[in-house]
Amino acid sequence: MNKQPFAASVSVIVPAMNEAENLPHVFATLPDWIDEVILVDGNSTDDTIAVARRLRPDLRVVVQSRRGKGNALIEGFQAAQGDIIVMIDADGSTDGREIRSFVATLMNGADFAKGSRYAPGGGSDDLSPIRSLGNKVLTGLTNFLYGTRYTDLCYGYNAFWARHLDALGLDCDGFEIETLMNVRAAQAGLIIREVPSHERSRIHGVSNLNAVRDGWRVLKTIWRERSRGAAVSPAQSAQVALAK
Repeated sequence: MNKQPFAASVSVIVPAMNEAENLPHVFATLPDWIDEVILVDGNSTDDTIAVARRLRPDLRVVVQSRRGKGNALIEGFQAAQGDIIVMIDADGSTDGREIRSFVATLMNGADFAKGSRYAPGGGSDDLSPIRSLGNKVLTGLTNFLYGTRYTDLCYGYNAFWARHLDALGLDCDGFEIETLMNVRAAQAGLIIREVPSHERSRIHGVSNLNAVRDGWRVLKTIWRERSRGAAVSPAQSAQVALAK
């Protein structure tokens, strides 16, 4: 695998379902030093896979066995061969050019690099007032229950060392996967750094996200995980900080 510009190999996981129109933009933002790109296809009915392979001949394709973003990411993580795993969206909302910042954060000592739209330098072109309010409430609840210091719970642009997959023990199928990763990373005592990230609006198509339905699933995940393990200790909560 290519070792430049970092002394670690990097796998990028792209879950996609009917995103053929968006993939040219998404793939154009990916740095040329990435070692591996894995497209996890949710049984698309358009030519998502064909377009992806045309854009990137070295692409690896995984056809997910069930439905949901969580299932897609988990199967992509399991297939990854890189030292570092980065998860981005296929709708154009996450900028692949930011991958350098995530990887650099891990190389500088973090175990888990978490994107934040609310950290200084971050932002969003897509957050509606109701989604922003819901995210802040859920983020505050998580910080209260687990002693964390997150600024943006419900955002799916993250990167982590592959060696921590077992500690995360991911086991859900839906959009709540992002919350589950954040809570379990903290429970496992991983060193977490937030990375400022700017979310773009979806380029083409309609999002599968439903604020009420998926917000409820996130809330249930927060409560369920409370019974799974103890809250993060004060020493651990200090490990959630803004990347330098």
